[in-house]
Amino acid sequence: MTTRSIRRHVLAAALALLGSVANAADRAPLRVVLPVSAGSGVDTIVRAIAPSLQAALGGQTVIVENQPGAGGLTGTQTLVKAAPDGQTIAFVSNNHVVNPSVYKKMPFDAINDIAPVTVVGATPFVFVVNPAKVPAKNAKELQAYLKGRPGQTNFASSGNGTVIHLAGEMVVEALGADVHHVPYKGVAPMVTDIIGGQVEMGVVAVPAAQGYIKAGQLRPIGITGRQRVPSLPDVPTFAEQGFADVDIAGWFAVIAPAKTPPAEVKRLHDAVVAAFATPTSQAAMAQQSNVIAPTTPEAATAFFKSEEERYARLVKKAGVSLD
Repeated sequence: MTTRSIRRHVLAAALALLGSVANAADRAPLRVVLPVSAGSGVDTIVRAIAPSLQAALGGQTVIVENQPGAGGLTGTQTLVKAAPDGQTIAFVSNNHVVNPSVYKKMPFDAINDIAPVTVVGATPFVFVVNPAKVPAKNAKELQAYLKGRPGQTNFASSGNGTVIHLAGEMVVEALGADVHHVPYKGVAPMVTDIIGGQVEMGVVAVPAAQGYIKAGQLRPIGITGRQRVPSLPDVPTFAEQGFADVDIAGWFAVIAPAKTPPAEVKRLHDAVVAAFATPTSQAAMAQQSNVIAPTTPEAATAFFKSEEERYARLVKKAGVSLD
């Protein structure tokens, strides 16, 4: 290649880059809807990677909006009603596919009214007890303790029909125990009352629990997913302790409105994957104990359908129903 042809090649590449940046600048801001409150797990994740997402989009402005309410229905309804032009996405969690089985009437179809972009990853859960109230140190000891006190102990959740509630029900069922469910309005009051001894136990996302575990205010019984967590390396999974049916974590995913063009879905997918792959984002996710493994849009679609079916069975077993 001659010097002149090299210069032409470099100039062409520079013009292409400038063109992509200009196109990003010409676009309206990307609206990122969060159907959760500020400070929640998904909110913390998205705000940590927002600068990297903006860079991955070629400088297109990213605006994050919290729209909590009705177990995620409020914010997701905004996403569903948005124009399918690639300018609006939402980060959703398990509750998106739990809600159809929990609510008697849904304002949208959780599968057909969205275009899955990617299932980004998951936040592990840990089952904890108040160490002053429950002497058990592992799952077998907890099973024996609870079976010796049928109906006399309580487990907390962040609300009826939430994935935290269903995770607790999964553990209780696996242990074959008779435990009363106490729903709270959010994770913070739930954790406060477990520490205070108003309720004896519950499932908590690892990032929200690990500080209290290290301080001795909560005792971990087991991780509810298939793998141990690096930030709590000495805490075994329930599967390791003989309860293979306990397998649940708090996954999070990106969706767009239904009928979003495939090219826009791919653009968004590639930008999200790139955003989570930056060293800054990876460090933030590791600190929060999140496991990042983005899927393709096609795999995300199949995952949503299978998870909706799985949670329908769990909801039926738990007997949960909301108006």
